[in-house]
Amino acid sequence: MSSGEVTARHYGTRDPIRIRWKQGIISEVVTAPKPPTDDAWVAPSLFDVQINGFGGIDFQQDDLTARQMLTVANHLRLAGCLKFVPTLVTDDWSKMTNRLRRLVAMRSEWPELQAAIAGWHVEGPFLSDQPGFHGAHDPVKMCDPTIEKIAELRAITGMDPLLLTVAPERPGSIEVIQFAVSKGIKVSLGHTNASAQVLSQSVEAGATGFTHLGNGCPRELDRYDNILWRVFETPRLMVGLIPDRIHVSAPLFRLMHRVLPPGWIYYTSDAMSAAGMPPGRYKLGAWELEVADDQVVRQPGKQLFAGSALRPIDGVFRAAEMLGCPWQEAWSRFAETPAKLMGARNVLEVGEQADFCLLRFGPKGELAALRTCAGGAGLAVTEG
Repeated sequence: MSSGEVTARHYGTRDPIRIRWKQGIISEVVTAPKPPTDDAWVAPSLFDVQINGFGGIDFQQDDLTARQMLTVANHLRLAGCLKFVPTLVTDDWSKMTNRLRRLVAMRSEWPELQAAIAGWHVEGPFLSDQPGFHGAHDPVKMCDPTIEKIAELRAITGMDPLLLTVAPERPGSIEVIQFAVSKGIKVSLGHTNASAQVLSQSVEAGATGFTHLGNGCPRELDRYDNILWRVFETPRLMVGLIPDRIHVSAPLFRLMHRVLPPGWIYYTSDAMSAAGMPPGRYKLGAWELEVADDQVVRQPGKQLFAGSALRPIDGVFRAAEMLGCPWQEAWSRFAETPAKLMGARNVLEVGEQADFCLLRFGPKGELAALRTCAGGAGLAVTEG
């Protein structure tokens, strides 16, 4: 429906509010005359800036179809996420750009994809090829960034929001970051062993994010000088974390929240095709990856992680559990903050799209039901 209203407790203020919308746009947000009769809460829908695939579908393929992308969007709605950023990972440059062209064309033809896809994320091939730092990316296919390649990405995506992950120690990166930012591209650092000086130069050049800190680096780090300590001391970087209890240990997760400035942490699932699926083997580009009962995604026989099987809604509650904080505090880092990284707004305010989640909890505080509404329409309901 294009018009309607709902009464629930606001996830941020905890106060009862009434939201009204017309033609899918919020027209009123006011204090409700009385609280909802059940334990109902309203929050902006989740926003994920790094989706490599989902629901058994891998984005790193040459024959991806619009129907498959619509399936992913529906799976993500069930997980509380209405806005996502498809992510392409390191491969031959021509394959990456052809896949991006295909995705952009799909989005232009389907209103449902225009509503769900909030931009594009190109993670590679301008990353470190050093052991540990390249992660699950193929180091053979890494290369130095050039202004010509960045201009090609901008030409393919037009005015769509575009996020680019770069290892800034690669030759020419600082100039490329400056050029990318001048073209409206958001630059995130990642899969990098850059020095503190290079990180600082990257921020001065316009980089604003760091991609999944704690990942894309060796399992063992120098305790005196490593990429974690350097990022902690680099101001003005919005840092991404994967809150699955796997990629970042709970103690480190808590420490990151103490050290990094409030409002400068966002969450992402870094989901690949296994997300939302049972244990088994799933594709991520050329890799066939194994997902066990513990939901850890690995190359068979190896310990390196390769994306995650995390659903966004589960990431919120796992983050809250690790931090020992209310779920409402964790929610904003998977909804409002990642939208800011992409230069977007994802808030419950007049004039904004009526995209929100309604959550209801059971007697023991467990999530009993989740309804994800796009433009005020209840498109997906998940029972807890």
